Amino acid sequence: MHVVLADTGEDVLTFGPDPETNSIAWLIWHLTGVQDDHLFEIENEDQLWRSAGWADRFALPFDRAATGYGQTAEGVGQVCADASVLAGYYDAVHSRTIAWLPTLTTADFSRVVDTRWTPPVTLAVRLVSVLTDDLQHAGQAGYVRGLAGRAGR
Repeated sequence: MHVVLADTGEDVLTFGPDPETNSIAWLIWHLTGVQDDHLFEIENEDQLWRSAGWADRFALPFDRAATGYGQTAEGVGQVCADASVLAGYYDAVHSRTIAWLPTLTTADFSRVVDTRWTPPVTLAVRLVSVLTDDLQHAGQAGYVRGLAGRAGR
């Protein structure tokens, strides 16, 4: 994330190769918010988004529980934040995640953490889901950064 965000201004952070695509700002906000939401819901802990004031720093014009899932192109376009704010939120969630992971035991991985799906989601499945989502969106952010550079941004 730091490589993607380095020396990146608002024109690059909000760049989309097409009006219907995700911007770097949206991708980083979304991947961080999903990790913050999904992993700490498991432990019944508040998301850093709300508890550490990140929602106030971003001041996005939608519900504070939003993570970007199912958002329209208009909503994606409303995500604009300074690179330092995006990096700060990402770093805070990443640090919390890295501190939490070693506390898990082998037995924890088979624990059901979400019964809204069939079959119910275990902690192992949730971790893989968050990891693959984050990796995919991080790669997309890097790709969009390259496209923005080629477009002269």
